[in-house]
Amino acid sequence: MAITPGKRMLRALKGERLDKPPFWLMRQAGRYLPEYREIRSQAGGFLDLCFSPKLACEVTLQPIRRYGMDAAILFSDILIVPYGLGQGVAFKEGEGPVLDPVRNASDLSRLSLDGFHERVAPVYETVTRIAEALPKETTLIGFAGSPWTVATYMAEGGGSKEFVAVKRWAYGDPEGFGQLIDLLVEATVSYLSRQVEAGAEVLQLFDSWAGALPEPGFRRWCIEPTIRIVAALKARHPDIPIIGFPRGAGTLYVPYATETGIDAVSLDTTVSVAWAAEALQSKLPVQGNLDPILLVAGGDALDREVERILSGFSGGAHIFNLGHGVTQTTPPETVERLARRLRA
Repeated sequence: MAITPGKRMLRALKGERLDKPPFWLMRQAGRYLPEYREIRSQAGGFLDLCFSPKLACEVTLQPIRRYGMDAAILFSDILIVPYGLGQGVAFKEGEGPVLDPVRNASDLSRLSLDGFHERVAPVYETVTRIAEALPKETTLIGFAGSPWTVATYMAEGGGSKEFVAVKRWAYGDPEGFGQLIDLLVEATVSYLSRQVEAGAEVLQLFDSWAGALPEPGFRRWCIEPTIRIVAALKARHPDIPIIGFPRGAGTLYVPYATETGIDAVSLDTTVSVAWAAEALQSKLPVQGNLDPILLVAGGDALDREVERILSGFSGGAHIFNLGHGVTQTTPPETVERLARRLRA
């Protein structure tokens, strides 16, 4: 493919094979950085940090200053959407997110798009601030959770290992559960569209719990809503690249990548590089997929795995990333080691 000018991240998303893949890391702004912990201590609660444009902009920029990633991702959370719809959302130290559960039509009636943009307006201001502050070569990524994953948190009232509440609703009352998915599709399109208008240059959809579903449910609750979101966003913003991340999808990565209309697919740690290069990278750019714990371990183990991934995806468009987010116990020095290797 002919070389095109512009940001390396955007070039890779157009399908260009680069001599050095662009890189960024999921959760690259976070608790492993001492400068983040200092800001976090000033902010109050986690949602207070997400809704402070000044502070959220600052923590978004911190890893860019340290490591020079090719992309910055908005510092926010996927549960901003249910918060914007009127669901009670809180983050408790040591527990993570806690939500007032939504498990039936009566619960769903409490949610509404009315006032959504007003409730989440600080996020749009954060995007604008980041876009103005980033180095000219750095791409800004906006994001949202995919409907199935967000619905999981909404129905379970937080994280889950067995997904009993959300699956009971989805299997037992698919029409009623579909109303929640429809609401989330509409909210997600509107939310991401505003992020683009505020300055986001790429969008990523995080379907973190996609792997919890068997194939029929995966097609109905992951693929179909993603098709609708991507189509609606492309109708409003034809040139915006969209990355999909159906974590845990296994072989269902193929229909997800080829049927949803996404521009690139992000791979979790379990995906075989050789398989993905043949089955996925031959069709669209891929992103991933270093095990985040290798950033904790560091040393030769990290170096070997980086080389294996770079070699395995060297034949096509590739964005280097993790298979999930940076963990809290990651030494900042190992991220610097990774960054130096990827820039070399």
